[in-house]
Amino acid sequence: MYTKDFLFDFTKRVFMKMGCSEADSVIIADVFLAAELRGHASHGMIRIKDYHELWKAGRINVNPQIKVVHETPSTAVVDGDNAVGMITARRSIEIAIEKARSAGTGWVAACNSNHFGIAGYYAMMALSHDMTGICLTNANPLVSPTFSVSRMMGTNPIAVAIPAGKQPPLVADFATTPIARGKLAVAEKKGEKVPFGFVQDKLGNPSDDPSILKSGGSMLTLGGDRLHGSHKGYCLSSLVDIFSAVFSGANFGPFVPPSVAYLPLLDKKVGKGTGHFFGAMRIDAFQPAEVFRAKMDEWIETFRSATPAQGQEKVLIPGDPEREAEQRIMAEGISLVPAIEKDLEEVAKSLGIPFR
Repeated sequence: MYTKDFLFDFTKRVFMKMGCSEADSVIIADVFLAAELRGHASHGMIRIKDYHELWKAGRINVNPQIKVVHETPSTAVVDGDNAVGMITARRSIEIAIEKARSAGTGWVAACNSNHFGIAGYYAMMALSHDMTGICLTNANPLVSPTFSVSRMMGTNPIAVAIPAGKQPPLVADFATTPIARGKLAVAEKKGEKVPFGFVQDKLGNPSDDPSILKSGGSMLTLGGDRLHGSHKGYCLSSLVDIFSAVFSGANFGPFVPPSVAYLPLLDKKVGKGTGHFFGAMRIDAFQPAEVFRAKMDEWIETFRSATPAQGQEKVLIPGDPEREAEQRIMAEGISLVPAIEKDLEEVAKSLGIPFR
């Protein structure tokens, strides 16, 4: 087991060695550790090797000049200058929050960015400002539309964080696929299979192989197949892609640059880098803050009181599993599978810093 502080310090040192400023390295480490603590190891320490490989390949800018390239009183477009995604994302949601303070709502589309960790981290940043936060991002194309074997879309997550009063905030953070790419990587590291309905081979046949992407396979949209609603997952993923890329001027769909160095960059581009979309809405822009919070408490308490299905202890509210995981993992420590430890040791050795 590892403590949060140890892994935070290690991650910070990795990115500083790669040339990031100390301030940027702190932001990056915070997002990585937030993923680990919230039970999303697929976006935690397992990704450090990917970022390190991208840096070695010269595919991320560790000294970016992030700037607003278009704006109105309530909207902005941010150019991330090919930064590590966390840095673009953090600045973008901060701008959305700043605009919401004066306009009631703020909306920011970002281009020329990269993978940014867990979407929920940025949506939750709005909570302390009495705001609802929204975060979307497109991702490198590993997902096939319904009825296709072509890899056209990413896992394209959606995150929404809504403040409450006595109750904890509602935080929904989910991919528009049945499983995140990182969770496939975790399963592969553990030597496990995945359920059918998550991935398919290059011909479109169902597969339970988490490494199928390396042999031309693809991920499926939420629902798995048409019978179980994959067309609805396709719609959700499409909307995320359009908001993230068409609104910002980033690459969309099959043209999004891969977030792993072993996949080559495409010759064709339709925009700049990876795209994100952020929103912040003041709760008092709709109702007095205390009224809104009371109503959210009532909503949450109503759904908590739903009768559990047989074999289930209770009905969960979005954000419950992550909050419970954070309490447990902070107390017990962070567990890393041996294959991920080995990756981190290799990264540490190449950068000349200790890991153990």
